[in-house]
Amino acid sequence: MNKTRSLLQAGVLGLSLLASSVMAAVSADEAAKLGSTLTPMGAEKAGNADGSIGPWQPLSRTAGSVDARGFLSDPYGSDKPLFTITAQNAEQYKDKLSPGQMAMLKRYPDTFKIPVYKTHRGATVPDEVFAAIKKNATSTTLVEGGNGLNNFQTAVPFPIPKSGLEVIWNHITRYRGGSVSRLVTQATPQQNGSYSLVYFADQFVFRDRMKDYDPNNPGNILFYFKQEVTAPARLAGTVLLVHETLDQVKEPRKAWIYNAGQRRVRQAPQVSYDGPGTAADGLRTSDNLDMYNGAPDRYDWKLEGKKEMYIASNAYKLDDPKLKYGDIIKAGHINQDLARYELRRVWHVVATLKPGQRHIYAKRDFYIDEDTWQAAVIDQYDGRNQLWRVSEAHAQDYYNVQVPWYTLEAIYDLQSGRYLALGMKNEEKRAYDFGFNASKADFQPAALRQAGIR
Repeated sequence: MNKTRSLLQAGVLGLSLLASSVMAAVSADEAAKLGSTLTPMGAEKAGNADGSIGPWQPLSRTAGSVDARGFLSDPYGSDKPLFTITAQNAEQYKDKLSPGQMAMLKRYPDTFKIPVYKTHRGATVPDEVFAAIKKNATSTTLVEGGNGLNNFQTAVPFPIPKSGLEVIWNHITRYRGGSVSRLVTQATPQQNGSYSLVYFADQFVFRDRMKDYDPNNPGNILFYFKQEVTAPARLAGTVLLVHETLDQVKEPRKAWIYNAGQRRVRQAPQVSYDGPGTAADGLRTSDNLDMYNGAPDRYDWKLEGKKEMYIASNAYKLDDPKLKYGDIIKAGHINQDLARYELRRVWHVVATLKPGQRHIYAKRDFYIDEDTWQAAVIDQYDGRNQLWRVSEAHAQDYYNVQVPWYTLEAIYDLQSGRYLALGMKNEEKRAYDFGFNASKADFQPAALRQAGIR
């Protein structure tokens, strides 16, 4: 009897594990929706019933002009706000705002507002990326426990997701041009709006864009990231290097820091989860960069479904090279006169800290744009289940290279009244340089000393 029961239990367990693996890929019939009723990225191609969300209409590479520094003109620059959400009228729009957005309107009733414009769904990526995404739909699976991917190519493993974790992996692996070199700034204003800037030089390369990438032996690296602090002088020369792994059960993230003052390279295991963000004055965790990054194993992920929501989109005005950083950074929050919000469909995913795991955020609510798989808003709660920080990303489509990405990320601390703004490049000598070429040797610890010489 016991032997029979054991065999039955083993059989049930085996079927369960098989089912969980199969759930992460869809049938060929379902994948055929990609490019028909769904966009090749997995969003609903059609607009909504009342027309307030229009159909997907991808921007062409020539949708606007590109200036000598690489900044893009606004293809929707003639649009005027349809209406503006303020603390006074917020209740009537509450169903299309996150609790964090509502909290910002309440905390800054005189200055925080949400100007809403016509929705333009122009995000697109190159055809070869769409082809890889369609292949992923029927072949990519989660590793056991969900902390990695099998049979993954290029971007977006689960364009037709069935779970919250799959949606999160789409954000983590979404297409960002394959490689980029960029100069960006970060501000952490005081309550009165006074601030100083930290300047970064970033290099970011996915594995298949490396010059020496071998498709027959791809290895376990998802991407390489190098970040040098170039100013202020007291921080200049510090360099962070990250090897982001694809299967983080097999091999956790590897990170190193070069300290210019000590002229020493050391491993940096704290560059993960809720470890402190670089020069962020305690306002950002390591996994707050890019809205959210890293291993998802400390949380349970629940897919709440889709909803319509006002999110910051087509942020070309905020990226205008005529602006000074002082035009953007204001007391309490960025200058909302420069923001543009649109009604979009988003995936809502709730992350709850697992029993026995540690993180300063006990719960996180993710709202992820269906057209790009980019997190648009994340509400973050402390251990008392009190809303603590609100992350908001202002996104744009770099249409000349077919890359959806962020213009600026803001993390608002509702308790301290301070915030962090990261990604501004308005005053820099050039915009993002996509197509950056590198080899694996450029991203090894031995190369850090040379990168950090000052």
